[in-house]
Amino acid sequence: MTRILSLMSILLFTTAMVFAGGAGDNSEMEQGGDVEQKLIFALQNEPDGLDPGITNNSFASPVLLNSFEGLVVYDENNSIAGGSAESWTISDDGLTYTFTLRNNLKWSDGSPLTASDFVYSYMRVLDPALGAQYSEMLTDYIVGAAEYYGGSEDMNSVGIKALDDQTLEIILMKPTAYYIGILGMWVYSPVNEATVTANGDKWTLSAESFISNGPFKMEEISFGEGYELVKNENYWNAANVKLEKLNFRFIPDPSTALVALEKGDIDGQWEVPSADLPSLKANSDALQIIPSYGTTYYEINCAKAPYDNPKVRLALSMALDRTSLIENVLQSTDQPAFSLIAPGYSVDGMAYDEGRSDFGLSPMADVEGARAMLAEAGYPNGEGFPTLELSYYTNETVKNIVEAMQQMWQENLGIKVNVSTEEWAVYYENIQALNYDVGAMGWGADYMHPMTFFPLRLSDNGMNNSGYANSEYDSLIEKAQSETDPVNAMKLMREADDVLMADMPLIPLYYRSSPKMIAPYVKGWYITPLNNMYLSGAYIEK
Repeated sequence: MTRILSLMSILLFTTAMVFAGGAGDNSEMEQGGDVEQKLIFALQNEPDGLDPGITNNSFASPVLLNSFEGLVVYDENNSIAGGSAESWTISDDGLTYTFTLRNNLKWSDGSPLTASDFVYSYMRVLDPALGAQYSEMLTDYIVGAAEYYGGSEDMNSVGIKALDDQTLEIILMKPTAYYIGILGMWVYSPVNEATVTANGDKWTLSAESFISNGPFKMEEISFGEGYELVKNENYWNAANVKLEKLNFRFIPDPSTALVALEKGDIDGQWEVPSADLPSLKANSDALQIIPSYGTTYYEINCAKAPYDNPKVRLALSMALDRTSLIENVLQSTDQPAFSLIAPGYSVDGMAYDEGRSDFGLSPMADVEGARAMLAEAGYPNGEGFPTLELSYYTNETVKNIVEAMQQMWQENLGIKVNVSTEEWAVYYENIQALNYDVGAMGWGADYMHPMTFFPLRLSDNGMNNSGYANSEYDSLIEKAQSETDPVNAMKLMREADDVLMADMPLIPLYYRSSPKMIAPYVKGWYITPLNNMYLSGAYIEK
């Protein structure tokens, strides 16, 4: 039996930070000579929900990752560490994972938390009636999970068992070298059966019923305004949690948030206004540029004419000047993207993207090539091409990007482009329903392995929101998922990447970096390349 204490050494990803500039004072710092341990952090988007078993919305991550804790977490070195599990073993055949929970785990209401709670929570995700958006993170890996989800087997056939109050067993269908990292996702967080049973789908709507198990617990929920959390005295490591209060405040406009930060009304913010990045880099010791394992791309509705034609999709992608978008619109440190799969993964010193094709794309627009490709598709100089509806979710930064894209397509391809926006919840419903032409999207990795990106374009995957299907691609990913040799797995993934981008079912725009604003007196926090912010060790120092 092999004790797994950290991610495989092949996952070479650093989190070097660039510090550049100055925030104001915390307005509530001194009380009786002591620093008040209260952090006020501005979020620019309200999440679509706070049920870790349901949502896959990254806007919820700051709240979920600090109020819930699964079996494992990512530490400040981007390695897997014990969360609610103190230790674990993996069988020699790579199929059976056995977790030993920490002693005397409790929920935030003081009731005991046992291995049975994890079983309940995972089986709940496998109930189709719940509408879990990350259900495939269980059905794709755990024995019997897909069959139970589909209704052909009962729960006894699922490879999730509580061997006793402190021991949980998970059995996989096939060896999966990166599975331990998947367990760090919030869909694998436990939820309290008593409060879910008593309150149904409303258990996350009030602080009284919002029972959690992480370093912080909910004190107040004010929809449209924010969340007030306080230190969870029943957390297993509460002695090392220094913040007494954690306030997530909604300030949709990053520029407004920046003013609040400079006045000392808040201590940090999730998004940074792109227009201010150059001056912040030069003058602010609150700016943090964090490497991010993610890609911003635009969905194309491959099930709708004329976007069902790969030549049309390639023409749209070729006509964009990624360098201009990054340098002039975003004014960011992002990199032009030519694929869905972001760089950042290495095997034996070889980076995944080393020698990878550019798939006919370039940092700057290839106007001549794009026009020729659109002509081959039957639309010379854009003639006869229907008005393209370019959709996005309400966000100032995204608005600036889509307006620039609109201008590029109209000038470079001679087509008409209409821009429309909706709030995230409505927008995403339309994306899922394929009720769009081209829409703003992106993917931040859920775990540090390229496989976090590839399922997004599998024919039968619930998060394939483009109507794309290719049996060759599906086959290559199936082989890569069960390949235990990392070199062979990377070869298979590269082949799948070639198939995918030859079809161009999406428009890759840029590989992300992640600028944040956090006042320099806030210590002990960390954000991983997965864009996961952990505040259990954070504190205010003046």
